[in-house]
Amino acid sequence: MNIHWFPGHMTKAKRMMEDSMKLVDCIVEIVDARCPLASRNPDLPKLSKGKKTLIVINKTDIADPNETAKWQSYFLREGYPSVTVSSINGKGIDKLTNAIRDLMKEKIERDKERGLVNRPIRAMVCGIPNVGKSSFINKLNGKVAAKVGDRPGVTRGKQWITLPGGIELLDTPGILWPKFEDKEVAMNLAFIGSIKDDVLDTEELAANLLKRLSDGYADMLTARYKIEINEDDGMYDLLEKVCRKRGFILKGNEFDGLRGASVVLDEFRGAKIGKITLEKVGE
Repeated sequence: MNIHWFPGHMTKAKRMMEDSMKLVDCIVEIVDARCPLASRNPDLPKLSKGKKTLIVINKTDIADPNETAKWQSYFLREGYPSVTVSSINGKGIDKLTNAIRDLMKEKIERDKERGLVNRPIRAMVCGIPNVGKSSFINKLNGKVAAKVGDRPGVTRGKQWITLPGGIELLDTPGILWPKFEDKEVAMNLAFIGSIKDDVLDTEELAANLLKRLSDGYADMLTARYKIEINEDDGMYDLLEKVCRKRGFILKGNEFDGLRGASVVLDEFRGAKIGKITLEKVGE
């Protein structure tokens, strides 16, 4: 699949982020626990102009917990402290304030030496579409402070969110980079819904996802769809098995791949298949 997606509003959002960098002290980058590396924006280090970054590994409630722990260790080795959270149940949200203050400890000490005791720490919250950034801010703030939706790209403006502990967050729209050099990265982002389904071949996408999950999470597929998985099954073989088991059949006994694809993608994204991480440290 050749995946390219860069709507015009994202070009505007990128310029806005560049202009706003001078207003903040650090970056809080939200990533999806199911693919923590693919959901990082490779343009961000350049845009942030060397500012310190805290990574928030979100959606831990629907990711493989063993893999999440490995990713947290990986990011720390790479020089990025992180916190693990779930914007749905709120787990880990309370760690953010202290994590930001730890990140900016040197600046806080410098400000104290200059007599600036209560100067706020300003952080820009960044994240590509559909990593749960708006839901994260809403849960953090304790009220609806940003528009939330289950489709990528719903946050278009920018706003400041004030938190206890002298922290101010600048919310920004989610942006992707213009093209994906790595096919695997693009595919993972499509799987989690960061790229709109209406620009993709969802039947091919779902078939690819089933094939991916058959290696590592085959037991979950078997439990969810009551299908038998063989080593020589191709990706469309798996999709056909799911369709026939669910009764998605067209005239002429053909399986309804589009309907099956919609179900598979929705059930993966809703964690109905299980807690799954697509990227493994070291692979």
